[in-house]
Amino acid sequence: MASKANRNQWYSRGSRWVQLGICFFGIPAGAMAANNCAWINETTASSLLGGDAVGQVSAADAGQTTVCTFTQTGTDVVRTLRVTVEIAADPHARVGALAQSCGADSAPLKAIGNEALTCSADDRKGGPSERLVGRVRDQVFTITIASTLKKDSALTRDSLHAKIYLAAEQVAGNLF
Repeated sequence: MASKANRNQWYSRGSRWVQLGICFFGIPAGAMAANNCAWINETTASSLLGGDAVGQVSAADAGQTTVCTFTQTGTDVVRTLRVTVEIAADPHARVGALAQSCGADSAPLKAIGNEALTCSADDRKGGPSERLVGRVRDQVFTITIASTLKKDSALTRDSLHAKIYLAAEQVAGNLF
């Protein structure tokens, strides 16, 4: 039979392994970013918007549009990233209908799903914004990044083009 000292030493070692297990397996699970949106998470949205963003998802019933909205609020600005995904019976026609809202300033994007295009979505009352429309198979998606500040240094016209492209890579990749 093992002595009391040996048993205490064994229990001590065992508790160390349990503590290490909690550190390696328990903490990372609690430290993960919220990911309620199937196509992009809060961490990615935060990096695109230039600060901590909070996500909200309106899950859709079958055949309806799912909308993920991420909002980053500053002292004098609100920035949003909005992703919509819908399953369309005729996705080519649906992309065409959504693309009409872009008008003549739309530009095609290669390597982002199918038929992807981007355009300015500026609101006269608000600040700069950019919209992207595309599809992956029968899933039509739109992405909009917008700011309420007219001269937003975090979302300039050039940075909007780069950020909408990064968001589109993420969304289209997750739709495949």
